[in-house]
Amino acid sequence: MPNQKLSVVVTRRLPEHVETRMKELFDVTLRPDDTPMSRDELVSAVKTADILVPTLTDKIDAGLLGQAGEKLKLIANYGAGVDHIDVHTARQRGVLVSNTPGAAAEDTADMTMALILAVTRRIPEGLAVMQSGNWEGWSPTALMGGRIAGRRLGILGMGRIGQAVARRARAFGMQVHYHNRKKVHEGIADELEATYWDSLDQMIARMDVVSINCPHTPSTYHLMNARRLKLMKPDAVIVNTSRGEVIDENALTRMLRAGDLAGAGLDVFEHGTQINPRLRELNNVVLLPHMGSATREGRLEMGEKVLLNIKTFADGHRPPDQVVPGML
Repeated sequence: MPNQKLSVVVTRRLPEHVETRMKELFDVTLRPDDTPMSRDELVSAVKTADILVPTLTDKIDAGLLGQAGEKLKLIANYGAGVDHIDVHTARQRGVLVSNTPGAAAEDTADMTMALILAVTRRIPEGLAVMQSGNWEGWSPTALMGGRIAGRRLGILGMGRIGQAVARRARAFGMQVHYHNRKKVHEGIADELEATYWDSLDQMIARMDVVSINCPHTPSTYHLMNARRLKLMKPDAVIVNTSRGEVIDENALTRMLRAGDLAGAGLDVFEHGTQINPRLRELNNVVLLPHMGSATREGRLEMGEKVLLNIKTFADGHRPPDQVVPGML
């Protein structure tokens, strides 16, 4: 669609620099506040816009796409995950979908390591003691955690984020193992000293820490179900900075409460903001409000990728980060 100033609707507040640049380039409608769009607002947006810029809080399903106008030609997602978008239906309707892969990989990997350390070294418990004002001084047996050097880390999903986690884990002296749809390139595996497991069941039964770094797709929904969680060692820890739907949250909660797992660090949850209240009560669980990509640098880079995808499309070419069903 060259030589045409496209109408763009953005569903959430984005960093100011990104919004300003969009205003310069396109006929853009920005969100006046940071509340998610209602269903009616989304329907209005897909009926009138050439391009929709949604986030993971917007459900772009077949029902919504069925109400889209003929103008809608691109869904330029602000984020790497597209499990909230019905990519198959979009493709059938001639609507392209793009995302922002890799922009938040390093930041999410940082948060993964932060959660591993927070759980194994009992950092939130230490903070709670200090904030209560009841600390009575150092003790040889107080708040003893576990050393992560020498421990086995099992990474579920060895894409950009998984590899970034592996690099950090190696620097901390951890042994890296991984399960993926296929082996990573031999050179990458050698660099990371990473051991590949074709069987997820066999891997998780041997790991001290399991890190979830795979996307949410139909094939990964509840990949860590009750049966697989029970395969983990009682002194093992699980960390998730990917998508909450990959873990059966109720099964995880039961195991943590029963002492069948040593702890968990969760940045994402199966039902969004509706977190199992029994999970909140546990002192061996660290819960964060989906902060994995929450750095100024990461969010700006995500915005720049959105701008590049839209600008490339406006110039008559396919977006560089186009998502097709075969990738899911």
